[in-house]
Amino acid sequence: MAQIQPRNPRRKAVRYGVPVAVAGVAAATVGLVPALASSGDPDLPKVSAEELVAKVAKSDVDHMSGTVKVSTDLGLPSLPGGGGGGGFGGGPHDSGEGAGKDGKDGKGSGGDAAPSKKLSELASGEHTLRFAADGPDKQRVSVMEDAAEYSLIHNGRDLWAYDSGSNAAWHAKAPEDAKGAHGGSAKRWQGGEPDAVTPQKAAKQALKALDKSTSVTVDGTAKIAGRDAYQLVIKPKGAPDSTIESVRIGVDADNGVPLRFTLTPKDGDKPAVDVAYTKVDFGKPAASSFDFTPPKGTEVTEAKPHKSAGGELRGPQGLDGLTRSGLEIVNKSANDWGKVAKLDTGMPGGLGGPESGGKGDADAGKLLDNFTDEVKGDFGTGRVFSTRLVNALMTDDGKVYVGAVTKDGLVKAANQDHSAK
Repeated sequence: MAQIQPRNPRRKAVRYGVPVAVAGVAAATVGLVPALASSGDPDLPKVSAEELVAKVAKSDVDHMSGTVKVSTDLGLPSLPGGGGGGGFGGGPHDSGEGAGKDGKDGKGSGGDAAPSKKLSELASGEHTLRFAADGPDKQRVSVMEDAAEYSLIHNGRDLWAYDSGSNAAWHAKAPEDAKGAHGGSAKRWQGGEPDAVTPQKAAKQALKALDKSTSVTVDGTAKIAGRDAYQLVIKPKGAPDSTIESVRIGVDADNGVPLRFTLTPKDGDKPAVDVAYTKVDFGKPAASSFDFTPPKGTEVTEAKPHKSAGGELRGPQGLDGLTRSGLEIVNKSANDWGKVAKLDTGMPGGLGGPESGGKGDADAGKLLDNFTDEVKGDFGTGRVFSTRLVNALMTDDGKVYVGAVTKDGLVKAANQDHSAK
């Protein structure tokens, strides 16, 4: 199989590499469909990995619609008393930033429809989505559940979210002078944009950070959603502590659009993260697909957008956004796939908070033993919360180390950070 080592230094603009980008996507939105329909591997012209990466980068399809299957298996531990993943609609209302339909600030049932809450529910279980896009100004994704539907609609300056189960809506409007990624009215809604759950979004997040620490190959062909596709495989090199085995991207042979994104961790053969089209159409969707008016009686929460330095309307952010706004990479000399970020909470006592020595602390310790592992090192003591992909070490002096690395990798990074002081 052809193998390339991307040489373009501009690829290093995202300094925290593929793992951080992939971890952000995994934590927020995407999953796996284990056995998509396939009618055999198509016979396609040979293509190099470098040519296929360039094809993805140049893909500029503006119009498309289809059905996306999503399922995620991160191996999250079951918390005592936890409801385990609940779907859309119903349930107690959480607080939502913004104003209710009466115009007053505070908590309102419209908060139930906020993208920050609803899209995060895609991080576990299996889901079916319908997606449509008409250029950079119009996208819509609807998450289909047994008893409800959740829709996120971007149309020009407006971003609407609606949960039919609770009859709640959330609305944000970009300022008239806000500039988005494409100029003109704001067109990028960071973390809350409808295309955050598509294979092409996940794939481009991974591909934009390729460098010499990554192996990129073409591994045959496949039929995906009835389309001929090449299979691009990305693997870490020289990163023994990475939890990631590989990232596999199904690339449309005709237009370069990623049709499937699968992330497999080293822990077990079953993928942890994948998102894939089962049906796709590259025709122009009907204009009515992006129209939305809240049904009568809907509780609407109006968000309070603000402009960043770049003038963009900012919404929920992924791990890369958190890194920019407070996390520090502690092992800068490590391979990009082994990077670990640190957040200092300033709260000694770790997960249990300030130690008091009472019975409550003993009970809390027993509870933590059920879903964390106690570790020790030069940094002191702490506990590791583990998934199949992203792990976190919380130390007793209030620091949190997180990355797509093993427990041993986190301990090494914490020790390195301690010795650097």
